[in-house]
Amino acid sequence: MSDNAIEVHALQKRYGQVTAVDGLDLVMRRGECFGLLGPNGAGKTTTVEILEGLNQPTAGDVQVLGRRWASDEPWLRARLGISLQETHLQERLSVIETLRMFRSFYDQGREIEDVMKLVSLEEKRDAWFMKLSGGQKQRLAVACALVGNPELLFLDEPTTGLDPQSRRQLWDIINGVRAEGRSVLLTTHYMDEAERLCDRVGIVDKGKMIALGTPAELIASLGGEQVIEFTSDRSSVAIDELALGKLPGVRAARHVADGYALTVDEVHVSIPALLDFLEKLGAPLTRLSTHHATLEDVFVSLTGRQLRE
Repeated sequence: MSDNAIEVHALQKRYGQVTAVDGLDLVMRRGECFGLLGPNGAGKTTTVEILEGLNQPTAGDVQVLGRRWASDEPWLRARLGISLQETHLQERLSVIETLRMFRSFYDQGREIEDVMKLVSLEEKRDAWFMKLSGGQKQRLAVACALVGNPELLFLDEPTTGLDPQSRRQLWDIINGVRAEGRSVLLTTHYMDEAERLCDRVGIVDKGKMIALGTPAELIASLGGEQVIEFTSDRSSVAIDELALGKLPGVRAARHVADGYALTVDEVHVSIPALLDFLEKLGAPLTRLSTHHATLEDVFVSLTGRQLRE
């Protein structure tokens, strides 16, 4: 048995003249929660569909749980759980009826009562799907993916559109799945989610894997612990990013949205220098904020875009 849940080498997917995935490499270990991040159109969704056996690659090698879809599809189907971003279930089936239906698809699986308890839906066991809240519907979708007792769980943006309480309930479920030693591949548009849940994160852009590591490793790659973001009245003067990058304590400077972001070692050193620089330039400061460096900063630095753009 392979020590890796997923192994991808030189993966390519083309649609006519359009290359959606361009030589992507990925290794996901068994028992880890792996976050796959990427802006819209980066090839992330296509990659996940290929891993799930829903799409065929143009070229490259893909192994899931040490097997290949071309030769081992029934074996793989019995060992994977998939929760899509939007799951449309039968509106007039109850929670327990829905889980019984999904459990019937597998020769071996989990006890339905145990799964309902795991996702905290015991009190809604007889409620129709159409009567559930958004968070409850999403938890039921995850339960349907878990009822077959999968070795590998795919979660495609499981908390999109949920309120903060529902998001945290799903985080608890994912942490519970991880504690059981299962492998989880998570896609998300929330960087705080990836930082909290994922052992490692891969960032995909333009069909390639452009960064891979633990959240802490990727954040450390920025070269500074703090980020200063500011905007100024630039109506009559241009601000030179190279000059910003040479200010005391500044490791990197980049343009973001309507302002700039500086990655720095010591805020108390860089802010006075920045204020002095802007005053001499004649560019009055209109907004300034600071925060600890995050995965969001890594993502913007690498791709030049916010994740949700």
